[in-house]
Amino acid sequence: MEVKTSLLDNMIGVGDMVLIEPLSEDTFIENLKKRFDHNEIYTYIGSVVISMNPYKSLPIYTAEKVEEYRNRNFYELKASKFVMSYVAAVCGKGQEVNKVKEQLLQSNPVLEAFGNAKTVRNDNSSRFGKYMDIEFDFKGDPLGGVISNYLLEKSRVVKQPRGERNFHIFYQLLSGASDDTLKKLKLDRDFSKYNYLSLDSATVNGLDDAASFRTVRNAMQIVGFMEDEVQSILELVAAVLKLGNIEFKPESRYLKEMCELLGIEQSVLERAFSFRTVEAKMEKVSTSLNVAQAYYARDALAKNLYSRLFSWLVNRINESIKAQTKTHKKVMGVLDIYGFEIFEDNSFEQFIINYCNEKLQQIFIELTLREEQEEYIREGIEWTNIEYFNNAIICDLIENNKNGILAMLDEECLRPGTVTDETFLDKLNTVCAEHQHFESRQSKNSKFLTDHSLPHNCFRIQHYAGKVLYRVEGFVDKNNDLLYRDLSQAMYKANHSLIKILFPEGNPAKVNLKRPPTAGFQFRASVGTLMKNLLTKNPNYIRCIKPNDKKAAHIFTDSLVCHQARYLGLMENVRVRRAGYAFRQPYEPCLERYKMLCKQTWPHWKGPAREGVEVLLKNLQVRAEDFAYGRSKIFIRNPRTLFFLEEKRRQCLEDLATLIQKIYRGWKCRTHFLLLKKSQVVVAAWYRRFNIRSSALVLQSFIRGWKVGFRCTACHFLYFCVQMQKYFMGLKKTMPSMSPVDKSWPARPYGFLDGMHQELRRIFHLWRCKKYRSQFTEEKKATYEEKLAASELFKDKKALYPSSVGQPFKGDYVEITKNPKYQKLNSLVEDKVLLADVVSKINRANGKGAPRIFLLTKKSFVLADQKTGQVKASVPLLDLSSVSVSTQSDGFFALKLKEGSTSAAKGDFLLSSDRLIEIITKLHRIGAASDKVCVKFIQGTPKNGNGVACKRKNNRLLEVSVPSP
Repeated sequence: MEVKTSLLDNMIGVGDMVLIEPLSEDTFIENLKKRFDHNEIYTYIGSVVISMNPYKSLPIYTAEKVEEYRNRNFYELKASKFVMSYVAAVCGKGQEVNKVKEQLLQSNPVLEAFGNAKTVRNDNSSRFGKYMDIEFDFKGDPLGGVISNYLLEKSRVVKQPRGERNFHIFYQLLSGASDDTLKKLKLDRDFSKYNYLSLDSATVNGLDDAASFRTVRNAMQIVGFMEDEVQSILELVAAVLKLGNIEFKPESRYLKEMCELLGIEQSVLERAFSFRTVEAKMEKVSTSLNVAQAYYARDALAKNLYSRLFSWLVNRINESIKAQTKTHKKVMGVLDIYGFEIFEDNSFEQFIINYCNEKLQQIFIELTLREEQEEYIREGIEWTNIEYFNNAIICDLIENNKNGILAMLDEECLRPGTVTDETFLDKLNTVCAEHQHFESRQSKNSKFLTDHSLPHNCFRIQHYAGKVLYRVEGFVDKNNDLLYRDLSQAMYKANHSLIKILFPEGNPAKVNLKRPPTAGFQFRASVGTLMKNLLTKNPNYIRCIKPNDKKAAHIFTDSLVCHQARYLGLMENVRVRRAGYAFRQPYEPCLERYKMLCKQTWPHWKGPAREGVEVLLKNLQVRAEDFAYGRSKIFIRNPRTLFFLEEKRRQCLEDLATLIQKIYRGWKCRTHFLLLKKSQVVVAAWYRRFNIRSSALVLQSFIRGWKVGFRCTACHFLYFCVQMQKYFMGLKKTMPSMSPVDKSWPARPYGFLDGMHQELRRIFHLWRCKKYRSQFTEEKKATYEEKLAASELFKDKKALYPSSVGQPFKGDYVEITKNPKYQKLNSLVEDKVLLADVVSKINRANGKGAPRIFLLTKKSFVLADQKTGQVKASVPLLDLSSVSVSTQSDGFFALKLKEGSTSAAKGDFLLSSDRLIEIITKLHRIGAASDKVCVKFIQGTPKNGNGVACKRKNNRLLEVSVPSP
């Protein structure tokens, strides 16, 4: 049991029965009553939840509460339907997931309509056991489910105890179906016209059968039933009602109507009700039935028809809700089964129901002990054996293969000769007479004397929940669950779509002479399968208790609750939980809750939580035998120790509350003081204001005198103001355009505005340029920056510059990246090409130019043959010392290399290009960034002529002549 911090806070009564002190049946019931009176309907016994029915709506199942309990264990909610609703609320979303969730939820109304009924203790009592496996994928979304049903109480179809009803579907069909539907089914709305429907409880307060029928029809549609399937199901329900009205007289109207509903020839069914055929090897004997036997056959057919229809419904629902994928799945099982039943008249149904509860109690104790032992081992705590009542002896009394009550009942049913309930009881008296948990008029053992208060036709078993008296009448008949083969074969001849499926043994081609298994054998096998399934799971339990028999709110009947607590074995459960350590909690929350009880741990403990708990308990002088240290939890043996800690904590919280109050009062007084201080400042400010105002009055008298003298200059000032206004209004109307090259500006109207007029012109121009620049794209901005660099470099220095102003710098003029001719050349260049153009390289030998491709990157320039793309020269920019150009309009430029560099062996380069301005600008921008290259302008005298000329003078001189501009 792991206790949340909130379990002990603001607790009404004791939230966990393990902590109740002292433990007795009276204190147990008193605690339940106290919590019930305060609408606390859930109480823990460790991980088990006791759920009290409040018989009213409580605001504890809202969406906010569901979200609060997200990622918590399912045992913290109400019974099975609330678990299903909770699963649907916290799972993921999506069309397929929502469809699966809706089908799982809507299977409940269908099964409740056909499997639930009104009893004296519950208006919606489940008369069958249901186990649903819900399958999830790795994300926690439901994939589907599988439903298993156990022991439908089919005897209720033909007979109900006083004050109870038949299954809901009969009343829902008659109340909620349309007139056309009832006409097709040959039914009447009057309940009193049907023998199988009890009249004293036909209508129930709080149950709207008509609305429930609409809910069931809608649920069947959502689950996946086809319209013809629903119609077939309703026809079988109507047929059961018709069966109950059949009387074995000439011209039976109900027999005819039933045959029409099921598509059976009336003569075939009449013969099946009149004769019984017994086959044995090669012989076939037919005997006639008397009226009592015919009524028995009629009721047996009604019970079998309804129970088989119910089993078919479960299988049909499973087909719709089963998981479609075969991947590895996680499974959560929800078991909703009848509880222990003790009535005034207990028969075969109560016997096997209580047998099932004995098995559940057995596995509950086993798993509880196993869970406790596993936690002790996991935490390193020494395990001690726990004394508890083992009900295996009772289970063995019922299910033993040789001497068990069910085995003897089967043996009696198979025995030839006269077999009655009395002969079965005699057999029990012979075999079980010495058993300490069996009593009858004939039994004697060491513990009990002959009990003459027992009726002769009854026996009594001392279950774990108490003694239950069983009347043997009907045991043999109900265990045989016999349906004459003639009726099965008659049903198989029906033309109805479902009847052949429900009665496969009626097929003449597949006659099986083997006796069908008894009801007790089938149920024992089902319970065995269920127990094996539960042993592989990690179950959580919800124990449901009714506070009263009146189904009313705010009423708590002590005797009824005490009776249920006994047959649910709740006290035994508490004793098992308390046998070792009653309370356990992880070190972190334990230290957080009680750290104020020790100076060393308050307000913050900086070491491991376990060491903090050790210091805390040592400081409080708690006895060492009252607790034990686990690997991750502290284990406390006795609830008194826990209550001692809680009382200390309560006292400490009171002291802390006093401290908080003291600090608050100090804060309040300081706040008041600061307010007074602020008031003093305000008063002083007002006083100073008064003094300043008095002084201001004196000053005002002097100013008035000054104003008299100033009036003569005021007119002059106003004149200037008017002229300024006219100036600004005129300037607004005559503003120049937004173009930065527009140098116009309005004329100055007045001489005294000269300085301001020029300053406004300068400011306007700066603002206009800024606005113009803000419109540039990054690409255009880069282009203008290069143009600006060219201007700074060549303006008024090179005659060729003006002609290049209007030409954009393109960079790649030979399309080196697109031209397949230069693909190899482009691949040889490592860096990005900033400029690619055809230039003329001047040969130093003859002064003639040869076309070359000039490539410029950030690290080097390359000269390549224009035709072949072959690299002629590749010079790093680090080897370039300067670039020389003339001041004339020619395109010559000389690239001077550093002396001693690797590239200087070939000599300087003399090149000519029409795009000299762009080439030198880009080269200069690259060189300027790292101070590598400088540009030199050579003043030369231009020659007269029509073109540029290169002439070799000697081995070391090349003369270049350019025309006059």
